[in-house]
Amino acid sequence: MVDRSYTTDTEAVTIASTSAGANATLVYTCPPNYDATIDMLHISNNNNSNKKVYIQFYHSDTSTYHYVLNNHAIAGNSAENIFNSSHVHMHAGDKIVVYAETTNTLECLFSCRQFYNPLR
Repeated sequence: MVDRSYTTDTEAVTIASTSAGANATLVYTCPPNYDATIDMLHISNNNNSNKKVYIQFYHSDTSTYHYVLNNHAIAGNSAENIFNSSHVHMHAGDKIVVYAETTNTLECLFSCRQFYNPLR
């Protein structure tokens, strides 16, 4: 029988970057020997005006960044749950990074379940 017990991780970060890829603000990295399931990715705009957000998934197996959201406007003083009821599965070394059109106007709240996987 496979053990499906898990730990949780929640991260809250202010988006300080305006650049993509390795220069974007790191939200989460799946640790070695773990798989993770994203339960929530929430972006809030603490500014009065609309701000654009860019979210990327880094796939460690191929060393590539992929856009989850690209140039997405979030209304001033509002928030969005990006995946709604959907889940994203990650493996050791995979990352979620975020950047915005201006620094320090958006915040990201992230929550996941981490499953030990000694084969990763």
